[in-house]
Amino acid sequence: MSFKIQKTDAEWKALLAQKGAEPLAFDVTRHEATERAFTGKYADNKEPGTYACICCGKPLFDAAAKYDSGTGWPSYFQPLAPDAVETKVDGLLWMKRTEVHCADCGAHLGHVFEDGPAPTGLRYCMNSASLDFKKQQA
Repeated sequence: MSFKIQKTDAEWKALLAQKGAEPLAFDVTRHEATERAFTGKYADNKEPGTYACICCGKPLFDAAAKYDSGTGWPSYFQPLAPDAVETKVDGLLWMKRTEVHCADCGAHLGHVFEDGPAPTGLRYCMNSASLDFKKQQA
């Protein structure tokens, strides 16, 4: 996949450090690592707002689409807009999964599964380390 925002690993590391991102953010977003279940800072967040890409700031998910999937990761039934994310099939770990990436910078966000609630039936299972929450202003 080719993305409109391109940086070297050193540039991404510096940018994430400047933003105060947690140390795991680089490995998750640039090297497709996964945080452990129930450890992410947004797993239980219920405040209204928008979840953006920690790398480039692109708005990705509205808190209104977030639900408790019981998996230990923040889960959403749809992205904020159809062009917010891109997906690709991943055959890693001997199983077929669909990776989710930021459509602008390619940051790995998590995976999407077909076991979510209505209206989409999808579960976008994201890593907190790949997200930046912007609280809704009153």
